[in-house]
Parts: sequence; C-alpha cells; structure tokens
Amino acid sequence: MSISTSRTQSATSTSTQSQRIVAAVGAAVLGAFLVYFAGFSHIDAVHNAAHDTRHSSAFPCH
Repeated sequence: MSISTSRTQSATSTSTQSQRIVAAVGAAVLGAFLVYFAGFSHIDAVHNAAHDTRHSSAFPCH
C-alpha cells in the first residue's frame, strides 16, 4: 500500500506545481497587459487614474 500512496502523492505534487506555474504566467501576462493598457491608453480617464494611483503609492512614473 505504501507504493500506491507514494505514486498518488507524486502525481498530485506534479499537477499542483504545473498549476502554480500556469497561474503565475497567467498573472504576469494579465498584469503586463493592464500596466501597458493603462500606461499607453488614449482614454484620458484610464491613463489619469493609473497616473494618480502611481503617485499615491509613491511610485515614480516620470
């Protein structure tokens, strides 16, 4: 029984790690999209909201 338990734990660990990698890559892509969308947006409300948010968190933006 210890052999089958060991295989189950190994398979679960691998799928969990791959899910974490997919989630991390997805979050990075979404974050990059949001930053570039807000930074280069021609919609003044979006750009100004992002600009004000950067200033309020003491993040240098220019």
